[in-house]
Amino acid sequence: MRQPKFEPAPLEGDPRFVRDRVSGLVYNRAASRVLYADTDRSNIVYHANYLRYFEYGRANLMRDVGFPYAQVEASGFVYPIFDLGVQYFQPLRYDDPFLVHTRTGDIDRVRIRFDYVITHAESGCLVCRGHTRHCALNPRGQVVAVDPITVATWQNFPK
Repeated sequence: MRQPKFEPAPLEGDPRFVRDRVSGLVYNRAASRVLYADTDRSNIVYHANYLRYFEYGRANLMRDVGFPYAQVEASGFVYPIFDLGVQYFQPLRYDDPFLVHTRTGDIDRVRIRFDYVITHAESGCLVCRGHTRHCALNPRGQVVAVDPITVATWQNFPK
């Protein structure tokens, strides 16, 4: 598979956000390093750990826009994943610095989507891209409408 282009540039002096010069889309950016525990016997990050990195990016985005997950849950909503997808392009290895770029995706009455791009922090190489789709539930596990603060977050996410 041919690796897509991703060229992030800081957004108006705010290091938490970048704009992809290729697509024009804005992403929240979170930095981390690969832990030894994240690697497998072949000395690369085990494929399922990228889903943890997506969660890290998602939690960072929500915190940076002022609505951390603890507050979401305290307001009576949970958003379990019901669909996800990942395309891998290049592996990360132990102690590699990486950046998780996360953005709000589609939203409808009961579902939200996050989109992700992970890059190597030093080389800029695209590691993987993916998405997660979530359904709004109340504490009893019933499907409900997306809460108003999350709707506002999606509407006000930098364009």
